[in-house]
Amino acid sequence: MTETNAVGTPARTRRGADGAGAEPPAPAERQTIGSLERGVEVLLLFTRVSGDLGVTEVAAHLDMPKTVVHRILTTLRTSGLIDFDPGTRRYTLGPAALALGNAYLERIDLREFALEPMRRLVERTNETATLSIRSGPARIYLSQAVPDREVRMTVPLAQPFPLHVGGSSKVFLAFAPAQERNDYLAALTGVDLAVLRRELAEITQRGYAVSFGERQEGAGSVAAPVFSADGSLAGVMSVCGPAERLRPVVGQASALLLMETAALSRRLGFPVR
Repeated sequence: MTETNAVGTPARTRRGADGAGAEPPAPAERQTIGSLERGVEVLLLFTRVSGDLGVTEVAAHLDMPKTVVHRILTTLRTSGLIDFDPGTRRYTLGPAALALGNAYLERIDLREFALEPMRRLVERTNETATLSIRSGPARIYLSQAVPDREVRMTVPLAQPFPLHVGGSSKVFLAFAPAQERNDYLAALTGVDLAVLRRELAEITQRGYAVSFGERQEGAGSVAAPVFSADGSLAGVMSVCGPAERLRPVVGQASALLLMETAALSRRLGFPVR
């Protein structure tokens, strides 16, 4: 409803209880929002491009006038988000950006972050999704999400499993540092190391592991790595179920799994392309 004042001039439109009828932002407010959005664009550019950047390069990347870019970079410098080298006249991320990144990493809870990806995997595959973490020379299931169906896979949480048996375990071994992997393999007995090494190499090349009946008869799984910001292995996610159901859809299940593990790795700070 619009009011009029004593001389009949329209007054400001009232805001309804649900916000309906609210006035659009004033020009100054719109300008502030626009400046903030451009500042965020400039800052995020430095997270996508390695090395330092000059004003001209930033302007070209973002299709902004150089005068605008220079003003934004100057503002970001005052907060420590951007550093400037007067010798080269180029810019890099500043210490405040590092502090923001560290604050984000400190609040990461892998199990919590993996809940939604695991639920989506269950919805799209109608099979069980699991999350494993490394525990010394073994790995354990940290959590699982199960489908609403009569015959389904479940896994024992917190029980240690060796790293050379089963899909999730082999992903940990395949993506372990070379010396650590070699030390583990050297301690094994009764295992064809040549065959195992070839399989681990295939897993790293393909990006995921496929396993049928290795750890549990009649069971199958596809498993893929989840990486931390520093490139180390944060965990392994898998889709598992009865082998007879999973075998015909391995390609589809692995594609869905890789999509979710890549997204989760990005959320943990790993620069997945």
